[in-house]
Amino acid sequence: MEAQQVDELPSDKGWQFEPKWDGFRCLASRDGAKVELMGRSGKSLARYFPEVVAGLADLPVRRFTLDGELVIPVGKALSFDALQMRLHPAASRIAKLSAETPALLIVFDVLRTPDADVAGRPLIERRAALEKLFTRLADAPHLRLSPATTRRAEASRWLARAGGGALDGVVAKRLDEPYRAGERAMLKIKCLRSADCVVGGFRYATASKMVGSLLLGLYDDQGLLDHVGFTSAISDAERPALTRKLDKLRGGPGFTGDAPGGPSRWSTERSGQWEPLKPRLVVEVQYDHVTGQRFRHGTRFVRWRPDKLPRQCTMDQLQREARPSRLIREMRL
Repeated sequence: MEAQQVDELPSDKGWQFEPKWDGFRCLASRDGAKVELMGRSGKSLARYFPEVVAGLADLPVRRFTLDGELVIPVGKALSFDALQMRLHPAASRIAKLSAETPALLIVFDVLRTPDADVAGRPLIERRAALEKLFTRLADAPHLRLSPATTRRAEASRWLARAGGGALDGVVAKRLDEPYRAGERAMLKIKCLRSADCVVGGFRYATASKMVGSLLLGLYDDQGLLDHVGFTSAISDAERPALTRKLDKLRGGPGFTGDAPGGPSRWSTERSGQWEPLKPRLVVEVQYDHVTGQRFRHGTRFVRWRPDKLPRQCTMDQLQREARPSRLIREMRL
C-alpha cells in the first residue's frame, strides 16, 4: 500500500497515525521454511539482510506477512547510510556488516497472521491482530512493533521531530479501510524546513547549454564550503537569464570542502560534470530530510537572498542527523 503526500495531518475522525520511519520499506513473509523480504521495487532484499531473515526463520510462528520498515540502529539513532552500505554485491561484505550493525524490522501492519489472511479486514482489526501476534513475539531480537495513535495531537508531536534522520514524517491511514495493495490509499505528511545556501556551482541541463540545476553549499566550522545538495526547480522562462548570470561567475573556487562527484559507489559519470562558481549568490531552499550533512532529496527553490552574505550560510542551519527521540528510546532500538 502506497502513500500520497499532503501538507497537513487530516483533522477529521477515523484515522490512525504512525511514525514514518527512515528506512527501507519491506514486506516480510514466512511460509514454513521459506522467508522473504520484498522491497517496494518488487525485488528481494533478503540477501542484504541475512540476520533479519534468520531472525524471522527462528520465530515460533511459521506463517505470516508483515508490512514494515528495515532500519539499522547505530548507537541511539538510525543510520540511512548504514542501510545503503548493505546494497553491496559481495556476500562477505554483507555478512561482516550484518554482524557489526544488525538491522531491525519495525512492523506497522499485517496482511496474514498464522491463522488467517487479514488483508481484507479494516485497519482497526488488523492492528488488533498485529498487537496480539506481537505478544507471541515479544522477545524477537530483530522485530519491533511501531507505535500508533488515533490522537492527532500526538501525531503532531511526532511530526515536529521528523526530518533529522530517525523519523521521515507521519503516515495517516483510515481505520475502516482494508489493505489496498498497489494503491496510494494512505497519506504521508513531512515537516518541511528551509535553509539559506551558497550557490557553489551548477550543472547544465542534459543536451543543453542552459542551466539544469544549482549546486548548493554551506560553510563548515573550518570555513570550507561543503556541497550539501541541489535544486532543479527552475522555470523555463528563468533559465536564459539565470544561465547568463551564472556564466559571469564561472571560474571561481566552487566548493573548497566536500565537492560534488566525490568518490562514491553511487556516483555516475555525470556526477563529476559541474561548473564551479565564485561564491556570490545565496538562495533559500526548502528541504525535508538531512543525512550525512546533505539534503537527502532535491530541494525546492524558495527565493534569492541578495540581503545575506555567503559567509553567513553555515551548517548549523541543518537539523542534526539521526537525533535520538523519545520514540526510539521507548522502542529500545
